[in-house]
Amino acid sequence: MRMKLVLTALLTLSFVEVCAAQKFPDRAVRIIVPNPAGGSNDGAARIVAQGLTELWPPGVVIENRAGGGGNVGAQAVASAPPDGYTLLLSSPGPIVINPFLYKRLPFDSQKDFVPIALVANVPIVLMVHPGVEARSVGELIALIRRENGKFVYASSGVGSTHHLSAELFGKMAKVTMQHVPYRGAAPAMNDLIAGHVPMLFDNITTVIPQVKAGKVRALAVASAQRVPWLPDVPTFAEAGLPEFEASSWFGLFAQRETPADTLAKTTADVKKVLTTAAISRRLEDAGAIAGNAFGPEFDRFLQTEREKWSDVITTSGASVAD
Repeated sequence: MRMKLVLTALLTLSFVEVCAAQKFPDRAVRIIVPNPAGGSNDGAARIVAQGLTELWPPGVVIENRAGGGGNVGAQAVASAPPDGYTLLLSSPGPIVINPFLYKRLPFDSQKDFVPIALVANVPIVLMVHPGVEARSVGELIALIRRENGKFVYASSGVGSTHHLSAELFGKMAKVTMQHVPYRGAAPAMNDLIAGHVPMLFDNITTVIPQVKAGKVRALAVASAQRVPWLPDVPTFAEAGLPEFEASSWFGLFAQRETPADTLAKTTADVKKVLTTAAISRRLEDAGAIAGNAFGPEFDRFLQTEREKWSDVITTSGASVAD
């Protein structure tokens, strides 16, 4: 009799879960962006949210929870009910960088989240002030070596993808540089334009107008292929560093305990949105490349990213106080 009751309970629970998944979403879904409004991550989230709203009539709401290098927003998602109604649209920081940069985090990026989709890739560009004599990556490396460790570079902050990209560059090029961190990409770019610092890695969305205005010189783009926005700028592979790739990607995540059917529907619908021509164009207009990795494939991409950035962080000794 007891076994019969247990089986009945399990069957009832399975039926309830299936019905819930079939109705998902029956209310608005919230996407938390762990960055301020107006940035690249926020822009990608709003493009995807608009596409999903056409498939999910209850709608999608964007909520910006900035702070702690993205940790505040990530923790908010990790702490929400695991029902699929609270998602995280994150840049690399909280997922593949901060676990190695911070001594303690209020969440576990691998145990608390399940990857849904690589939403977009924003290539990172290496640029110098026009007054710097180097006009290629090779010439820049030679110049840095002549400086004997005194050459400086700017970044948007310790542990940012821009900082770690420069450290990766230094490691692969076998050169030593001094890091000048800023509180954000904007002041770093301003000082590069003013000539106060000679070199900076930054997202292509920020770089394009400055290159076209002649205020900075782009030497290489850290993507696998040349990008349409700066077609005359070579890749690092073309410039002599074939293994160098870096981007400020944006990915969508749910909580690990989200029901499997809900995850499957969310992944399928996000894939449908990202593979439409209209959404791809909107992302491209914003300086991003639509993502094409979903579920397990995206998870494998994340593992590669973790290995790359953890090695760079360990080698550079970068850390952030809790």
